[in-house]
Amino acid sequence: MKKRNGLISKINRAFILQALLISVAAMLSVFFAKIVLEEVLIKQAIREEAEYFWQNYSKDSGFSLPDTLNLTGYLNINELPEVVRVQPPDQSGFHEFEDDTNRFVVYLSEYNQRRLYLIYNRGQVDTLAAYYGLFPLALVLIILYLSLWFTYELSRRTVSPISKLAKQVNEIDFSAQNFSSENFSLLHDEQLSLASDDDIRVLYDAIKHFGQRLGSFIARERNFTRDASHELRSPLTVINIAADILLSEHELSAPARKTILRIKRAAADMEELTEAFLLLARESDQALLKDKVCISDVLQEEINRAQLLIKDKDLTLRFSPENRLYVLASDKVVSVMLGNLIRNAILYTDQGNVDITITSNSVIIKDSGKGIPPQQINDLFKPYYRGNNNNTPGHGVGMTIVKRLSDRFNWPITIKSTPGLGTSIEVKFTGSDTNPP
Repeated sequence: MKKRNGLISKINRAFILQALLISVAAMLSVFFAKIVLEEVLIKQAIREEAEYFWQNYSKDSGFSLPDTLNLTGYLNINELPEVVRVQPPDQSGFHEFEDDTNRFVVYLSEYNQRRLYLIYNRGQVDTLAAYYGLFPLALVLIILYLSLWFTYELSRRTVSPISKLAKQVNEIDFSAQNFSSENFSLLHDEQLSLASDDDIRVLYDAIKHFGQRLGSFIARERNFTRDASHELRSPLTVINIAADILLSEHELSAPARKTILRIKRAAADMEELTEAFLLLARESDQALLKDKVCISDVLQEEINRAQLLIKDKDLTLRFSPENRLYVLASDKVVSVMLGNLIRNAILYTDQGNVDITITSNSVIIKDSGKGIPPQQINDLFKPYYRGNNNNTPGHGVGMTIVKRLSDRFNWPITIKSTPGLGTSIEVKFTGSDTNPP
């Protein structure tokens, strides 16, 4: 589709507008020149012709009347053309008459009770004015239009390589699985006429170099996420299995058992954190397996996993699963997002309740913790921000992950908090429904 705001389109509009303005200016110039010719020059010449005649007629009564192709003088009213003779002017000045073939302008001048009628053929004068006006106009317009055309062609040829380069870059599929630096190496510099313009050559080389570096970065990121997904999960799995084996020992002391549970919980947190980072590192959501996920089931699973965080707290975790809400997404994404919110609510609430409610299109997690001051709510999603309680376990990235997932999958988050009373966080799942798969 042709872009209306492209460089070529803007140049086209600029030159079309310029051509129209030139045409209008040229025609207005001819129009005003015609008015000046008729109203000023010709009439002034006729007045001077009348004065010249009277000056000579006063000296010689036989002085010849003006008689040219376009101007004729009369002293006898009976000799006037019929259209003028029928109703002759009775006041000095210019008067217009018209018959079937001609238009006349009559100038009446009086001297010593004598009247001089000077008649000029306006039709012939208009024809001459139009002829000598249109011919220069046409010549000027042709010259101007030719100049515009050559300027337009020069501008188009100058900008055309940039447009072609932009089109080629736009045709590169950055989301393709096989995208690499080779995609930028395929730019066709021979089609861009780059040898004639050093600035475009510099731009082309810069884009090509940047693209190759970008491709290398993407390739390294893909390799890292691929390797990390395997290498990071393997030791965590070993830790979990080893912790389970140790917990099965009956002779294990209470402090040792508590330590192993902490190791197991830290390994689980690390596994969730790793999974979240891997999800966020993916370039496209197309790589995620999507299905209709039951949010209440995910919440129940995350609540069971979060029970270990309650420890000796006087805290009750209450869940109202009456509504069953479904959303088309990856179950891992929903799990990571809601799991972080639940764990965060438990960690920052020493006593009271953590209520989890499912509405028709959202999940509300409300705690009875210390609350968040209004000026700190916007800082909640910043990396490594942990409020005023630095003794709480965690890394300060949980809410950052939640925010990034919220922005990426268009699930808005609303936070309401009152210091001393608690915090309520609502996640609205766009596109969700209550219909099971």
